[in-house]
Amino acid sequence: MSLDVMAIVLFAAALHAAWNALVRASADKFLDTVLIVLGAGVWTAALLPLMPSPAVESWPYLAASVLIHVAYFVLVAVSYRSGELSFVYPLMRGSAPALTAVAGLLLINESPSPGGWAGVVLISCGVLVLAGDSLRLGTFRAASAAFALSNAGVIVIYTLIDGQGARLSGHAISYTGWMFLLTAPLLLAIAAVGQGRGIVHRIRSGWRMGLLGGACTLASYGLALWAMTRAPIALVAALRETSVVFAAIIAASFLKEPITRIRYVSIITVCAGAIAIKLF
Repeated sequence: MSLDVMAIVLFAAALHAAWNALVRASADKFLDTVLIVLGAGVWTAALLPLMPSPAVESWPYLAASVLIHVAYFVLVAVSYRSGELSFVYPLMRGSAPALTAVAGLLLINESPSPGGWAGVVLISCGVLVLAGDSLRLGTFRAASAAFALSNAGVIVIYTLIDGQGARLSGHAISYTGWMFLLTAPLLLAIAAVGQGRGIVHRIRSGWRMGLLGGACTLASYGLALWAMTRAPIALVAALRETSVVFAAIIAASFLKEPITRIRYVSIITVCAGAIAIKLF
């Protein structure tokens, strides 16, 4: 992998952590998550006329992806209501590769390599230490941990769905754009039912944040897809897991979350485990 591609993948990883930090820092996690998805939808609406439509064969996968992403974004919002970014983010993103490896063994009898199993062990140890450190500090929230782990399972599901759907679409970026464009109105409808006119007020006051967060999530995914056309997919996927480390840096620097040395070690361990699974 060349240095310029590596730099772009690292930038994409930082962008992913950044939009999660926007949600964590907001006063209303759910409404601002909706705003970010709406922002991504707005950017997508401007770009899609320049792209081909996804192939018909991918439409069932696209429909399933939209529904599962609604669940994903809802769980992102509720996970951050009482959970810190430095705890929830590595739990969500780091646990997903380990769950994928275990699911592959149980469902299709596909066993990871020894390096892959080493990654599963590293992630498991990192998560346990992360939870133990939170208990020691008195910041552990069972609900946030449960929601974050549930979302790790959702990430596994949409990864499998989108992996196949993007291949069948003939144009992965267009497929992703349509996913955001169709997810946005569904989330908006859910917010309207629960919040009524509150969502209108939030759109008026927070549209800049929505566009910024939407740009971050779209650019993060788009840059990763671009990088996969310039470097081995496994290397790009592994390097993206550094988003867990970026989340810790953002949490400490901008959100002023107290992060102990033990938590840093656990986060780096989770990151190393996720990279090992992707590479081996």
